[in-house]
Amino acid sequence: MIPYGHQSIDQKDIAAVKPVLSSDWLTQGPKIGEFEKNLARWCGAKYAVAVSSGTAALHLAYLAAGLKPGDEVITTPNTFVATTNMLLAVGAKPVFCDIRPDTYNIDETKIEKLITKKTKAIVPVHFAGQPCAMTEINRIAKKHKLLVIEDACHALGAKHKNKKVGSLSAMTVFSFHPVKSITTGEGGAIVTNNKNYYQKMILLRSHGLYKDQQGRNVMTELGYNYRLTDIQAALGLSQLKKLNQFLVKRHRVAEWYKKALGDLGQIILPRQLFGDYSSWHLYVILTKQPAWRDKLKKYLWQKGVAVNFHYPAVYSQPYYQKIGFKNLKLKNTERYQNSCLTLPCYPGLTKNQVQFIAKLIKDFFQSYAPLEVSRRKNIINIFSSRS
Repeated sequence: MIPYGHQSIDQKDIAAVKPVLSSDWLTQGPKIGEFEKNLARWCGAKYAVAVSSGTAALHLAYLAAGLKPGDEVITTPNTFVATTNMLLAVGAKPVFCDIRPDTYNIDETKIEKLITKKTKAIVPVHFAGQPCAMTEINRIAKKHKLLVIEDACHALGAKHKNKKVGSLSAMTVFSFHPVKSITTGEGGAIVTNNKNYYQKMILLRSHGLYKDQQGRNVMTELGYNYRLTDIQAALGLSQLKKLNQFLVKRHRVAEWYKKALGDLGQIILPRQLFGDYSSWHLYVILTKQPAWRDKLKKYLWQKGVAVNFHYPAVYSQPYYQKIGFKNLKLKNTERYQNSCLTLPCYPGLTKNQVQFIAKLIKDFFQSYAPLEVSRRKNIINIFSSRS
């Protein structure tokens, strides 16, 4: 079975972790700071806070921003539920903005009309690794005195107008889950240039405790255990050294798909906007007829290709339907969620595997799509004759 995503771990990664396992520090040791320093430098930021997951990173960023009950935050419905779940966790209300039909990112032209007196922040999500239109989003935020917190869990290594994601706004959140740009097993981080945000998140990461001059633990905030281990940090340091190499390989996979499927009229391929650099975390196609999507998924799974969906709209989830989003439907999001299919994309994917997947997709449409079109014509003819 070819998975849709897979970690890239080699002997150098294993060798980097081994010394930590025999050291005095399995957690709360020196590797954490070393990893944070290198990550911040890589992103072009002053500070980084490493935590146990991308979800934990979102939670700490929202807390550091001071989001609270009654606040509204504009974001996208095309994301993993953690983006908005953590808004709910701090009491804030997500306000969903429709997506662009080309990148499936938040539509920056539709943000401003959603701003109210209660709006405190914008949370753009760099879906699949393609950066959002951050220049325009930051302009809107500045105009309305709003905070921008980027959910870049898909986008470590991406660039917007030659500036790295992580250097573009007040806070940027990353994930190091195994299918992401780099992995620490589980893990995440927030990067920022704001010292106050940094200090707040460091405190909240470990129970709201700090050491006073006498070495005593003093709790001044209600914090959490969101710490990353030194074992994970050592792996992250090793992975970070290979990030550029991983990005090159992901771009190569995207080019292989483009060459193999670019002339197939039944699907829409993802695109990288001019002037941006995608991290190609995901490779998502759209079927031009929504009815084809589920049949294509089933066909590929039967042939050994583990395609996936990214994502059902957050507002369509049963929980969100229960808490006030039952009647929400956004045009581009609806079209997208009924047609999207995620193909395998990761550094270790080979050209032969991409060509195999592409051939299966072509075979499917050659055998199924013409039959489906013929059936529709027959139905139309039947109804026409009855009228």
